[in-house]
Amino acid sequence: MKSVQTLAEEIVTREGGFVNDPADPGGATNHGVTLNTLRRLGLDVTGDSRIDTTDVRALTRAQAVAIYIEHYFRRPGLGALPEVLQASVFDMYVNSGANAVKVLQRLLASMGFPCDPDGQIGAQTIRAAQMAYEAAPSHLADAYGIARRNYYYALADARPASRKFASRRDGGKGGWIMRAEEFISPRYQLTEAQHRARVAAWG
Repeated sequence: MKSVQTLAEEIVTREGGFVNDPADPGGATNHGVTLNTLRRLGLDVTGDSRIDTTDVRALTRAQAVAIYIEHYFRRPGLGALPEVLQASVFDMYVNSGANAVKVLQRLLASMGFPCDPDGQIGAQTIRAAQMAYEAAPSHLADAYGIARRNYYYALADARPASRKFASRRDGGKGGWIMRAEEFISPRYQLTEAQHRARVAAWG
């Protein structure tokens, strides 16, 4: 498995630079780190006693990597999950917070390994994930990736403003879907035709 440092650096690369898209609930973002995250963590990047969009712009790549490792991998306890899950859950945790764990917990429960969808990685989730891995070691990562992809589609179904993140203007796969599929084996990735059929109702 890749090191946590490498995984975090890859996430920063996927997230890109400064963006302030009105349609994004996260608001101003740099390297994937939002203004709300900086405020929640009390990180005054510029040292001017205020935490605002200026701090988001000033955030360095190295600072973003450090934030991800500490607050999105170590503190949530992702290292206790089977290694085959860690990269995708980590990537989704940066993208969707505790929903990344809830998606996993619902998947585990559907596989017959009871798990409360509370978004926390505790003893029950760790045990269920290990049992699921032992039962399907070659398929668990793909199953999670597919569940993650389905989550994004459902989110866009319910929130029209988010559809541009799941499907491009030309009808092709959007960033959310492509990101989820980076962690899914090619045989389980959707063809462009399948994706277009999935989003056809969006208009």
